[in-house]
Formats: sequence, C-alpha cells, structure tokens
Amino acid sequence: MDRRSAGFSGQYARSGNGYNQPNDHDPSSGRGRYRHATVRQRGSHPRSTPGCNEFHHSSGTRPSQYLIHRSVNSAQDFNALIKPEIMAGLVRKSDRFGHRYDGRDHGLYASLIKKYTSAAKRPLNRGEQSQLMRLLQNFTATRSWNWRSLTTTMHSLTSAGVFTVHKPMDARVKLTQAALLSTLFDSITFNCNQKPEARGIDAQGVANLLWAMAKMLDNGQERTPEFNEAIVALLPHVNAQKDQFKTQGIANLLSAMAKLVDNGQERTPELNEAVASLLSHVNAQKKDQFNTQHIANLLWAIAKLMDNGHEWTPALNETVGGLLLQVRPQKANFKPQEITNLLWAMAKLVDNGQEQTPELKEAVAALLPQVNPQKDQFIPQHITNLLWALAKLVDNGQDQTPGLKESVATLLPCIKAQKANFTPQENVNLLWAMAKLLDIGHEQAPLFKEAMTALLPCVNEQHGQFNAQGIANLLWAMAKLIDNGQEWTPELNEAVAALLPHVHLQKANFKPQEIANTCYGPRRNWWTAGRRRYQGSWRPRPRCCPT
Repeated sequence: MDRRSAGFSGQYARSGNGYNQPNDHDPSSGRGRYRHATVRQRGSHPRSTPGCNEFHHSSGTRPSQYLIHRSVNSAQDFNALIKPEIMAGLVRKSDRFGHRYDGRDHGLYASLIKKYTSAAKRPLNRGEQSQLMRLLQNFTATRSWNWRSLTTTMHSLTSAGVFTVHKPMDARVKLTQAALLSTLFDSITFNCNQKPEARGIDAQGVANLLWAMAKMLDNGQERTPEFNEAIVALLPHVNAQKDQFKTQGIANLLSAMAKLVDNGQERTPELNEAVASLLSHVNAQKKDQFNTQHIANLLWAIAKLMDNGHEWTPALNETVGGLLLQVRPQKANFKPQEITNLLWAMAKLVDNGQEQTPELKEAVAALLPQVNPQKDQFIPQHITNLLWALAKLVDNGQDQTPGLKESVATLLPCIKAQKANFTPQENVNLLWAMAKLLDIGHEQAPLFKEAMTALLPCVNEQHGQFNAQGIANLLWAMAKLIDNGQEWTPELNEAVAALLPHVHLQKANFKPQEIANTCYGPRRNWWTAGRRRYQGSWRPRPRCCPT
C-alpha cells in the first residue's frame, strides 16, 4: 500500500490508503483595524482539512456606494453579489486613486462572498462560480494594495470556493481564475520582498496566505511559477514572525505546510527552517493551551510531514509526546473529524517509525470509546480513514487496545448505510482495511461480509476510475478477503473481471510493489476458489504453488 496514505484534503484520489486533509479551522482570537473599519476574526465551517484565520469586516462600514452594505445570509439572493454596478464601482475606485488605492473595497467585497458561503454552509457551486467569474474578469489586484486587503481577498475567495477547479470546467472560468491569481501572487511577492514594517506584514496574514495557497492545490489549482515565487517569498516571514503566532496560527501554519509538501512542494531549507521554528514554538507553549482542534491539526500535520520524508528530530519527538499527553484529559471534547484526524495521525506516525510509547497507547485507548457515541456523525471519508487507521494500528501491535474491536464493529454497518456515497479511492481503502483486519486475526465475519457485499457493486460501477495503485490494492484486498473466509460471490467475480482489463491498459504505470500485489490477487483468488470447489479431494499444496 502507498506509504502516503490517508490524508484529509478535499480530493480523494491522491494516495493508496487515504485522503487529503483535515477540516477548515477557526481563527485565533484577536482584533485588528482596517482604516476606519473594524476587522473581526470569525470561525469558518470545518470540513476535511485544516483551515486558517479569516477576516470579517463590520457590516457598518460603507467605503463605496456600490457595495452591499448589509451582511449576506442564506435567505438573500445570490444575485445581490453579482450586480454589474458593484464591479463597476470597484473599477472606478481603483482607476480614480491609481497607485494610492489600497484595495480596501475589493477586500470587503471578497469578504461578502465568503459570508454568503459561510451562511450557506457550503462553498460556491459550479453555477454560482461561473456567474461570479463573469463579474471578476475586471477584479484585479495591484502592487499598491496593502497587506490587509491582500490577505483578506486571497483567503476569502479561496474559502468561498472561487478558485476551486471543477471537472469539466468552462475555459472562460479557468482563464479568469488564472488571471486573478496571477495578479494576487504578484502582489504577495512584491509585498513580501519589501521591508515588513513598511508593508504591515503580520503573522496572521502570513498564516492566512499559506493556508489559502495550500487549499488551492487541494482544490485542483496548478502550481504555476508565480505560485512558487509567492511561496518562496512568504516562507522567510514565518521565522521572522514566529514570536507573534498564537496556538491557532501555529496549528494552521504547520497544517498548511504539510498540505503544500503533500501536494509536491519541495522541502527547501526555507521550508525546513519554518517547520523547525514552529515546532520549537509549540514546545515553548504550555501544552494545555492547545484545544482539541489544535491537537488534532498539529498531530495530523506532523504525521503528514513524516509521511513525506521529514526526519525524526528530538524537537519533533518532544512535540509529539507533549501533544499526546493532552488527548486523554480532553477526550470527551473531540469531534468526529478530530477523532478521525488523531487516530489517522497516530497510525501514520507508528507506520513511519514512532515508538508505541505509553502516551500513544493511552491516547488511542482514550479516543476509541468516543467513536460509538458519535457514529451517526461520521461521513464516508471519516469512516474510511478510521478503518484504515485501526487496521494499521492493529498491524503494528495495537490489537489488545480496549475498545478497538468495538470500534470496528461500530463502523462496519456504517459502510452499508452510506455505500452510495463512497468515492473510488474510499472503496479501495475500505476493502484494503477490511482485508488487513481479517488477515491479522480480527473476527466478526458476518459484519465484514455485509460490508464487502455492499461495496463490491460500487467497485464494478467505478472500475474505469481506478489508477494503477488502486487496481493493485483492490486485487490484493479481494484475494485476502477470500483467503480469510469470505465467500466467492458473483459480485466478487464481476469486480475481478472488471478490473483485470485495466491492468493491461495501465501496465506502464505499475510500480514493482503494485505489480506484485496485482499478480498476487488473481492467482490467490484462483487458488482459493479451486481449493474450495474441490474440497473433498483437496490435498496440501506443494511449495511451488502460488502463495
């Protein structure tokens, strides 16, 4: 299986055992001033990957007669945000003041879009994004924009889903996205290369921008030269502002950097220095200042960094140990997403060489009883990542942990209930996890049978969407399930028959380990099926038979 495994981001097909990323996060406390407009920080709605701070301008501010002066909520028409006179007013303001325009009104408008999606509890859908893009063709950031306007605009538009890449995507929308991002990245790079005190660069803005850029990659944006330049310009400010970051900012930054690395960002000296600086700051903080969300995000980020080649260091060991000690005292406060992130992180840390210390075992034992009471709140992604994590923990010696078998028994029926909602990657990971649990001696065969029966038709329907790694893992998993007592059903036969032609189609993409898994699957299925078909005359196989 792929070592990158179960992350928590917004896209599901990045790795063999899991998904990308943790939920969006609430901001740290505090207030700032935006000329005469008060800027308040408010929490964003959580999902699958760590978020960041965001800026909300008070509804009493009226910098332009063309902007909407009241807050936007779900009861208001989206058309209120896409009136042509709004953009006309922004363009006139920018043209009138020229290089003296600080981007304030553009930032306020971006905040209104974010408020609309926050009230709706969802990002813009494809239709809304397309309508908005017609308006944003003239929405241009310039180097004269101040830091507050720039960070507010970037974070708000990213959070609202303005830069999400839908498939298929209208060429006009994609072109508008690229043009707007180009001007924003240019302004970020310009601001970062000036004297920080002259541009008003602050810790919160740095965290917001890095989170937004990580989120863009999760949402399908390409890594352009302008994107890379902006990252290079931002990273030195993490170390420069390290004393200004609060617990929330530290958690958000580490999560953002973990996401960037997971999406292909090189681990440059600047990035390594930023990570080391943040870890030392975590160790300097009193650990009881971190709430459940911070703990989950920090451990998830560390696990993801380790999964992408970050080395174990004394500072990192100290950070992990200190955070694990905070799990048990706060166990009753963890939400479903946080439980999922934590168990995945601990499983991944162990898989990457973390010793199974008493602190780790106690943290696992404290979290498992929290699964059953919240079972109805777990979405497909949570179910998948939890089962993968439990399988990995058992595979690494955690099988005697109290509550583990009960958690598995709780999650398996959820698969049947939500079978229509699992993505191709989630189906791969679920079948792999079930096969691994059975292979290492887990019982409760009827529950496994029901879950497998529910998933196999979905595999057959999605067979054209699996990559080489997914095909290899599926064939291996199905072979293991049969080898551990699951029946050879028509659904299983159809799934295998549907996958085998894709082995030939994607033969050039298989890695050595995937080739081994692929060859193991069909041959193991053949051997097991033949053995059961002729049980009456079966004799022990010679050593030359397939294993």
